[in-house]
Amino acid sequence: MNAYVPPGWPAGVHPPGTERFEETAMAWLLEFVPPEYRRYGVLRRYPVALARMARQHVSAGVEAARLGFRTARTELSGVIPPHGVEAVLDIYRREGTRLVAIAEGVDLIDRALRGETFTRPL
Repeated sequence: MNAYVPPGWPAGVHPPGTERFEETAMAWLLEFVPPEYRRYGVLRRYPVALARMARQHVSAGVEAARLGFRTARTELSGVIPPHGVEAVLDIYRREGTRLVAIAEGVDLIDRALRGETFTRPL
């Protein structure tokens, strides 16, 4: 089966409707929640619940990166040299971009787990 997945679909996650979709989706989602969550069987029985929790954790990370970026210069100026502040801001830029991409992947998986189908654009 050559199923279509939209741009931003996470690498390593099989397309919806294929045999290993839920298995690979859950493995990917578990990377973005605290490791302790692996102990809760309810999250394996109901992948949509796992997607919801992953969405919340990733969203919190995005917001933390945005807040950190906005406040780093004032909080770190005078404590670390200017080139250090710029390096910290660069980390926030990179991580913010990475986390936003993960959030988009979580959203796509959540939508697929809820039964939404993706169609190839014309």
